[in-house]
Amino acid sequence: MNKMVILSLACSSLLTGCISYKGGDCDGYTSTTSSAQEEKNRQIISGLKLGHDYQNIMMLMGTPDFTDMYVKNQKQYKVLMYRTQRTKSDGHTSKDECTPLVFEEGKLIGWGASALTL
Repeated sequence: MNKMVILSLACSSLLTGCISYKGGDCDGYTSTTSSAQEEKNRQIISGLKLGHDYQNIMMLMGTPDFTDMYVKNQKQYKVLMYRTQRTKSDGHTSKDECTPLVFEEGKLIGWGASALTL
C-alpha cells in the first residue's frame, strides 16, 4: 500500500471518536434520567406539608427548572417549578411540564396549578 493511503487511514481512524452524540434532551435531561428525576420530584412533592420552609424545600428538591417571584398585598411570593411529567419530547422543559410550589413569605402555601390562583 502507498504510504499516503496508510497514513490517511491511520489518521481517519483516530478521528472517528472525536465527535460523539449522547442521546437525550438539549436541557441536560436524558430520557432515562428525566423519567427518574420526574418520579423523584413527584415522590417528594407528594410528601410535602403546608408550612414547610423555602430553604428546606430547596435543599430537599434541588435547583428548580423555573422560578418566579412577585409581591401582592405587600407579601412576597416565590414559585419554584419542578418537572414532574413530559408532555412533548422536544428536548426542552416547559412550565406546563412542571409542578409549581408556591411560598408566601418563605413558607409553603400550596402546590400544583390551583396554588397559582391563591
